[in-house]
Amino acid sequence: MGDTLHVLSIGAHPDDCEIKTGGITAKYANAGHDVTCLSMTNGNAGHHELDRAEIGKRRVAETQAVADLLGIEYEVFDIDDGQLQPDLETKNKLIGFIREVNPDLVLGPRPYDYHPDHRYCAQLIQDAAYSLIVPNTCPEVPALDSNPVFGYVADHFQKPAAFEPDVVLDVSDVLETKIDALDCHESQMYEWLPYTFGELDAVPEDEDERKQWLANEGLSHLNENTEVNVADRFRDQLKERYGEERGAQVEHAEAVEISEYGAPATDDVMDELFFF
Repeated sequence: MGDTLHVLSIGAHPDDCEIKTGGITAKYANAGHDVTCLSMTNGNAGHHELDRAEIGKRRVAETQAVADLLGIEYEVFDIDDGQLQPDLETKNKLIGFIREVNPDLVLGPRPYDYHPDHRYCAQLIQDAAYSLIVPNTCPEVPALDSNPVFGYVADHFQKPAAFEPDVVLDVSDVLETKIDALDCHESQMYEWLPYTFGELDAVPEDEDERKQWLANEGLSHLNENTEVNVADRFRDQLKERYGEERGAQVEHAEAVEISEYGAPATDDVMDELFFF
């Protein structure tokens, strides 16, 4: 690893990275490191009123608003929402993309999830991992010299195995930035997701009030469904990492479980990657 870390966060849909790693990516970006987010679908099924063409265009624009806000790169694969498949073509597309980014750390979902796009996103990341260093796989993009570290982001699913974090990170100081990034996804935070929660009528019309709603009720609904904040769930790990007093006061945390498919995450590597 060099002085500048290269971090890649991968989600199945255009808001997945912000929900799961919005704090982590903000911390890296604020420290001057290179951050790339990738949505493996265009999100064009995620609305109760707009058709695929309308919502797909809108959601891609929302990711670019996040990129401008955080000073990061944000890419969206042109694969329809709900139609991601763990096939050879998509795996090779992902291998080429990861090679071009050349990350030190790749973050993404585990393969245990209610949504098939999430499951297949996780499988594709796992399937791509070893092949990143194989020159005769996707030879049009040079193979990496070594694998990055791969990490899973938090979820609440218990079977066949519960999420077990290797590092739980205090991101309270960038919570406002994370909320600002989520706020960029207007079609999801204020329309589609409240609709699915049965709370659409509760979303304020005023922009400032709406963001305040997101920071309170909105995040509460997200946490019930997606583990957007794991501070209370992994309070003991926070106290172990930051000390009893600070750990008890952490307001917002994100967590990573290291995957066995990537480079070994030694203590030195963990200290270098998760310096905050």
